[in-house]
Amino acid sequence: MAAHSPFGDWTRKPFRDWYEAMEQQAAEATEQLVSGSAFAELLGLTAGNFAALTRISGETCDLMLRNMRLAGRADMTRLGHQLARTEDKLERVLQEVEDLRDQLPDRSADEEAGP
Repeated sequence: MAAHSPFGDWTRKPFRDWYEAMEQQAAEATEQLVSGSAFAELLGLTAGNFAALTRISGETCDLMLRNMRLAGRADMTRLGHQLARTEDKLERVLQEVEDLRDQLPDRSADEEAGP
């Protein structure tokens, strides 16, 4: 069975009132802080700094990989572009070979019908 305070609820009411007043003041102060243009500027600067730090950390990781003689993201991207170009060139060569192969039977038929 739970023990009840002999004083009842009147001992908790001042604390509850104080807590609600402090919560209201904190809410008003936060609204004032967020509504100003300075907060927007601070938020913009923070986002810019975060983006710069992300870029710097990525470049640092790539530099560490390069110093260890391992392929980094930039190397893999460059290799992918070179591979795509090579595949395109190979496809063009294949098409030319097929065109020449198609022309070859025509020449052999002409030679057989010749003198």
